[in-house]
Amino acid sequence: MATVFVNRFAWPDHSATSQLLSDLAAGLAAQGMAVTLVASRLRYDDPKARLPRFERWQGVAIRRLWSSGFGRTRLLGRALDYFSFYLSLPLALWRLLRPGDVVVAMTDPPLLALLVGLVARWRGAVLVNWLQDVFPEVAIALGQPPVPAGLGWLLKKLRNRTLQQAAINVVIGERMGELLRGLGVADVRLRVISNWAHEDLIRPLATSASGLRRELALGSTFVVGYSGNLGRAHDIDTIFAAAERLADHPAIAFLIVGGGHGYQQLRARCQAASLDTVHFLPYQPAAALADSMAAADLHLVSLRPALEGLIVPSKFYGMAAAERPIGFIGDADGELSRLIAAHDCGFSVRWGDGERLAQAIMALQADPARCRRQAQHARALLDRRFSRAAAHRQWHHLLAQLSGP
Repeated sequence: MATVFVNRFAWPDHSATSQLLSDLAAGLAAQGMAVTLVASRLRYDDPKARLPRFERWQGVAIRRLWSSGFGRTRLLGRALDYFSFYLSLPLALWRLLRPGDVVVAMTDPPLLALLVGLVARWRGAVLVNWLQDVFPEVAIALGQPPVPAGLGWLLKKLRNRTLQQAAINVVIGERMGELLRGLGVADVRLRVISNWAHEDLIRPLATSASGLRRELALGSTFVVGYSGNLGRAHDIDTIFAAAERLADHPAIAFLIVGGGHGYQQLRARCQAASLDTVHFLPYQPAAALADSMAAADLHLVSLRPALEGLIVPSKFYGMAAAERPIGFIGDADGELSRLIAAHDCGFSVRWGDGERLAQAIMALQADPARCRRQAQHARALLDRRFSRAAAHRQWHHLLAQLSGP
């Protein structure tokens, strides 16, 4: 039997869901599983790109479907991209799925499982939901796009039915699991499999080994890093406020690597305020991730408090893999806050508290021994609980059970 994964982005796209999906698919194929990825022909950061319709990569068959390519800059264009992918998907899945196949629906575009689940039932396939977020609650919390109350109620009702009917719902955090239980999903239909970092690509390196750090002439500066998407779920105000407060500390600098709505806003605000201690770079290629992550002494991650249980930032795992302390901005009682406190691998500050963030950065910069200790704790936590190998084993075991006799 085959395993078919469905997500709007797949290899060689560098978005978080694409990297996780592609890495898992290659790992499963290497263990002898027949794996197909169904995605669009787009790239997350380049709507003009048109990837091949069919490709075989590391033993994985990739089928890419037509969709519009307006990109992510405007909500209407993004909605049209979603809708056109929905239109292309049913016939492609109908032709691809066979009775007994396992089809895994991710969450880009939103509510993808509604459509995938319908085709799976028609074709006698087994549905697995792999939830990277919970929609429409995420949209309601962000207000982007605005969801009318009646529509929100209907979408939740349809979504809940799909969750309750799926063979398994894979969630990426304990609080997300608690949320689904509250929606009526039985424990037998739930699995918690955390996301992971690609430990072959992101490995511990000394700051002195980073070519990017040398290129930026950061020398002995204490560098506060942010790597990845900086979007509406993330906090730019707190980072900007801390950077302003630390502008007169020449031994501290910020390095923001990535993209997204918030990335552009933060860059514009720093330029307007002449904050030359904040450096901005675009997404780095996968082969340069270890070097890029090693350029920072501390890495930041944030999550809007209203999104606790709806999203788990996957950036956390890359930071831990790089063996760096982690500064979390968000809910003081959130999932990452608890994890960081329990394992002494960084610090947490409340959403909006730029003064506290600046103080926490200065305290860590002044205490190299603590910085090293927390970095080591972060990597030890990854190796013990969130390794790539462990996640792949869990997925392989789950899929083998579902596709077995």
